[in-house]
Amino acid sequence: MMAPTIHDVLTAALDGYERLGLLGEEIEDEWSYVTDLVAAWSERLETLDGARGPELAGPAAPAIRRALDEIALITDPHRAIDWLSTFPQVVLLAAGERL
Repeated sequence: MMAPTIHDVLTAALDGYERLGLLGEEIEDEWSYVTDLVAAWSERLETLDGARGPELAGPAAPAIRRALDEIALITDPHRAIDWLSTFPQVVLLAAGERL
């Protein structure tokens, strides 16, 4: 099995982040905020993928997997909204990026 690349872990992170955003969208009054936040952070993660996608993920892979495991446990839309700002920053930090 090949070691995961930044692209591999970011693809998984973006998928998990999209699911988190869909959960947050259940709060009708926050819909616009949620969609704007998801768009902005997704763009930032996609930019990272474009710049560093082929690189080996190294220690970022298990860190991002752990963060994905955490957000998968979220069932409350309000808590999902809280994590919409936090999760991408965890991913960027794990990948060694500046916030």
